[in-house]
Amino acid sequence: MVVVAGGAGGIGTATSLRMADEGASVVVGDLNADAARDVAARINANGGHAVGVPVDISDEESVSALVRTALTEFGGIDALHANAADLSPATLAGDTDVVSIDMDTFDHVLSVNLRGHVLCTRHAVPALLERGGGALVYTASDAAFVGEPQRVGYAIAKAGIGALVRHVASRWGKDRIRANAVAPGVVVTPTIAETSADHGLGRYLAHARSWRLGEPADIAAMVAHLMSDDGQWINGQVISVNGGMVLR
Repeated sequence: MVVVAGGAGGIGTATSLRMADEGASVVVGDLNADAARDVAARINANGGHAVGVPVDISDEESVSALVRTALTEFGGIDALHANAADLSPATLAGDTDVVSIDMDTFDHVLSVNLRGHVLCTRHAVPALLERGGGALVYTASDAAFVGEPQRVGYAIAKAGIGALVRHVASRWGKDRIRANAVAPGVVVTPTIAETSADHGLGRYLAHARSWRLGEPADIAAMVAHLMSDDGQWINGQVISVNGGMVLR
């Protein structure tokens, strides 16, 4: 049984569908409740088992309700993917440098992109322990490593996820809980494909060591691996999936 917080749109949709294809029941949580229900309906129409619910991962009661839904509907949780983030144009435009950023914007970025992942962990860990362990997977970003001149809040939040996975692995690894993060490079989600000019995507591709940019399915595949039995001996890691754009 898998919970995907931020499970509708781009990477979230791909992960929800992939986990259902792997045989998991899925709770699809998203700020866009209609989109979450649409993804769940696609899974159910294909013979899977899923429910779609609203979730705001910056709000603790909302995250608690997401986990309770999984317990009520499916009796427990085996894995959770914390994928939600605020990538809205307004937030991205306001996430500038450390001198000029408005602190309300900074606080908001960390509230969603880092504190929200903490909340998901806080409420998922007890449920995982009840099942004898399980997997937590977070969506980080190569922005945590490259040192951009802008997006200071986003980079700090994504770097913080690395600290979070190491903490969880150290604290509960012996209890069979593993925590890892996937750090995507440039992933061409439907939104990016619609809004980015071809030359913009070409610029990113020119800096990659690959013949193509990423697709949501690339990230979903790594999430599925980390949640599977094949990923049992991977713990406390941040794994870049980026076509070789960032090497470390």
